[in-house]
Amino acid sequence: MKRVFNPPSVRKPFGQYNHGLLVPPGANLLVTSGQLGISPEEKIPPDVASQAEICFKAIGAILEEAGMTYADVIRIAGFVTSREDFPAYMAVRDRYTMEPKPASTLIVVGGFTRAEFLVEVEVTAAKVF
Repeated sequence: MKRVFNPPSVRKPFGQYNHGLLVPPGANLLVTSGQLGISPEEKIPPDVASQAEICFKAIGAILEEAGMTYADVIRIAGFVTSREDFPAYMAVRDRYTMEPKPASTLIVVGGFTRAEFLVEVEVTAAKVF
């Protein structure tokens, strides 16, 4: 069972995430590479929400192949190219995350390998046996 940590001495989380999660010994750990908003058909949607949807679907496929689900995600790192994209990204993220909510970081970056990319997402998951 994962334990959640949101100490009263730390400001309450800004959104649907926890400040810390403790995973018990013996859990399998999965770390993904950053997933970009590009479909298997090489299509890149023009908006951050659609790109984030592609990122989270790709992560879901990786989790499934590892025998995991979004319930096993303990940490998400999101990267967007504009502060204005925070709400759209977080709406997609919040649809995919499950309880207990993972730890989460969201960073504004100057860009990615291609100018069309607006978001990149990576996760760490732990399957407790």
